[in-house]
Amino acid sequence: MEGRRLVKQKLLRYGYTTGTCAAAASKAAATMLFEKELMTSVSITTPNGTDLVIDVLNPRFSEKTASCSIEKDSGDDPDITNGTIVSADVTLIPDSDEVHIEGGKGVGKVTKPGLDQNVGEYAINSVPRKMIRESLIGLAKENSYDGGFHVVISVPDGEKLAKKTFNPDLGIVGGISILGTTGIVEPMSSKALADSIKVEISVLSAEGNDSILIYLGNFGRKFATEELDLNPNPGIMCSNFVDVALDSSVEFGFKRILLIGHIGKLVKLGIGMFNTHSHNGDGRIETLLSCALEAGADLETLTEIQNCITTNAVLDILWDKDLLHETMKILKGRVEYNISKRIPSEIEIGFICFANTGEYSGVLFESENASNLKSFWKN
Repeated sequence: MEGRRLVKQKLLRYGYTTGTCAAAASKAAATMLFEKELMTSVSITTPNGTDLVIDVLNPRFSEKTASCSIEKDSGDDPDITNGTIVSADVTLIPDSDEVHIEGGKGVGKVTKPGLDQNVGEYAINSVPRKMIRESLIGLAKENSYDGGFHVVISVPDGEKLAKKTFNPDLGIVGGISILGTTGIVEPMSSKALADSIKVEISVLSAEGNDSILIYLGNFGRKFATEELDLNPNPGIMCSNFVDVALDSSVEFGFKRILLIGHIGKLVKLGIGMFNTHSHNGDGRIETLLSCALEAGADLETLTEIQNCITTNAVLDILWDKDLLHETMKILKGRVEYNISKRIPSEIEIGFICFANTGEYSGVLFESENASNLKSFWKN
């Protein structure tokens, strides 16, 4: 891989997906069947147009069957599948014109609706399947072969790796998924997490749910279950991806949404920041400063707030100055306004913002409909 990306002033190397590995291994195996020579490397073009030349491991072939492996290279992305071996066994099927693709050892099977593949299918997603088919059909044309192929993709360590992924929660059993939309792994990318949130929401929708709890991090889930006595399901943890969680909930037809988050994250919704990761900006103290000003804080108080580095420190000041209630009321209005601009009016959405330290610990503010929405998740 020659691609590089500048992240935090470091030049990081791109990698390639398990889907690219599966397609490359399939192409190399099929090539051996036609050329009757062992392959040591294979060239492949990813869906985003990147041309790769990848080393081939353990090549073997006979008259009608060939197999080989590709080692997954995630570049400088912290990916648990880095170094994983992805193998392909390809068999010529002369009396067919189809490319039949299935999973072998270490490739999971889908057991819940709402995923890229149907229930009962191997978790080899659409784009990798397309890459495999196009590669093999191209080789067939080049070699005047009008038959079909049977392809088995396997990942020897897949079952062990799957325990470190979202797969068991999503209903993918027996191994990992063969994934990839562009074919390339971007270093330090948060896309995988965002994609997994969307998949979780699609699964909840496919199960027939029309109400969803969205927690802004572990604190949100803990507060919902321990302090509000709510059943955490159907619900998802969105981390910093409030935007993805909300937009996906709308996309998959949920009628009711309840957001629960700590002030440290939820305050950012007050300035319309729906991806709350610090890489995208901060604005927490500035937002509280502005709300406190509107609530009547004097210059001395505003100066104290400006010097704070945590939301808890700001809350301490507002509590001491008897400004907490009014400031939170103003922040609530801003959060409500920004959410209303994002969510269609026919969807009922509410929110609960809390703190877990200080004399003010508990709910800081909540939408007017929060009490009614909570009833859908009451134990």
